[in-house]
Amino acid sequence: EAPASLVEICGISLPPYLSLSCCMQEVQCGEKSGEALEALLSDLAKVSNSRERASRLFQWLIHPIPSMSFFGDTWEKKPVLIKRQNPDYYKGLFSTAEFDRILRQDDVQYGVNLDVTSYTNGKRDTHNPPGRALPFTVWEFYESGCSLRMLNPQAFSSTVWSVLSILQEQFGSMAGANVYLTPPGTQGFAPHYDDIEAFVVQLEGKKHWRSKYTNFSQSEIGKPILEVVLEAGDLLYFPRGFIHQGDCLPDAHSLHITVSSYQRNSWGNLLAKVVPAALEMAMEEDVDFRRGLPVDYLTYMGVQNSDEEDPRRAQFLSRIEELMKKLSTFAPVDAAVDQKARDYLHDCLPPMLTAEERASSVQGAPSRWEDGEAVDVGVTIRGHTRVRLIRSGIARLCSDGEAVWLYYTADNSRVYHKEEPKSIEIKAEQTDGMEFLIHAYPKFVTVGSLPCESAEDKVSLAELLFEKGLIHTAEPLQRS
Repeated sequence: EAPASLVEICGISLPPYLSLSCCMQEVQCGEKSGEALEALLSDLAKVSNSRERASRLFQWLIHPIPSMSFFGDTWEKKPVLIKRQNPDYYKGLFSTAEFDRILRQDDVQYGVNLDVTSYTNGKRDTHNPPGRALPFTVWEFYESGCSLRMLNPQAFSSTVWSVLSILQEQFGSMAGANVYLTPPGTQGFAPHYDDIEAFVVQLEGKKHWRSKYTNFSQSEIGKPILEVVLEAGDLLYFPRGFIHQGDCLPDAHSLHITVSSYQRNSWGNLLAKVVPAALEMAMEEDVDFRRGLPVDYLTYMGVQNSDEEDPRRAQFLSRIEELMKKLSTFAPVDAAVDQKARDYLHDCLPPMLTAEERASSVQGAPSRWEDGEAVDVGVTIRGHTRVRLIRSGIARLCSDGEAVWLYYTADNSRVYHKEEPKSIEIKAEQTDGMEFLIHAYPKFVTVGSLPCESAEDKVSLAELLFEKGLIHTAEPLQRS
């Protein structure tokens, strides 16, 4: 049962910390042009800096709003509607034809990769049978009025994988996606809010969206601030916590993809890691945190005593406030940020390599089986070999107090958390060399310039990173 402090909107409850600006930005974008996604991704493959690549792709997503003004004025603050009058703007990202192809060719499991839902008479139902989702049954559900939600299209679509793996560097947080296919005249989900920043990209057909606003500072439910029909090529951005519902009009189906990010990426999520560690350190180092509670504190503290006028209560609360202020001096903020970074790297998609990156990385090494023997095995990294990280955000150095570990995304799965977090231990004599490589990006540097203790350490570090797919060379390696 929801706490009494929650405010009811559209039949659901919203926590009071999820407040928003009450205005909505609408942008009319009348140009018929727009860089086709396939051509855009091809152009982005020629951009050597993955951070710049991410920035350009995000700018394409929200065009014509400049990304700087979006993050300054809109991000987490208010919804944005972009009406493009260009149904082909997002063409190539995903389609119902690809949906059908995936059902036929891939192992799509109900509840894992696909949900079948309906929302009628104020009730949401999920109709997932067990096992694999095959076209015969899936399309029968659709024809009967059910909505289809593909939970992780990036696991099946190389285009969605490419887009999300690029965008995650723009957000510094995992980028995910769901695809929604809804029959004409139906609704698949109840009004709800999400704990993500959501970009609703309309791919086919059209969908009717409504939303309401709550002014929590005044405990008032405001009037609806958004009622719009999205058509192919349009985009709608919802900050997290923004209540919304979508339904299909009688004359058209709807296919949209929601690109999302910033789940569990708040100050509160960081403090959830900082505070326990700070308290543990404070208990070890400061006697004030180890002193016993007042013998009689149970007689005047707690809910049953909260309405009593007792001076001991004020003294007790004052002492808590003093200790909380003192606690901040023990906060291991950098260590907590590294914990968040490890979580982020585990969440991330692996990079989708360009042809050039593949050719100059371990994935393009010429070693193979030919005419009954292994050939081209023994490619060599030398001191003059120029290398760099294959992506800006592919790896991060973290310390557990005893050893230094490099966490990385190269071996992650396209399925969320299918693999355990990936890391390798970095020797103490190679730590400076690893930091140098991280901060040198996007420049190529020679292996010989790495600030390790010996030439052997430099080469062995480069070989380890190359074998793990974390670096690539300026030119493809040749056999020694």
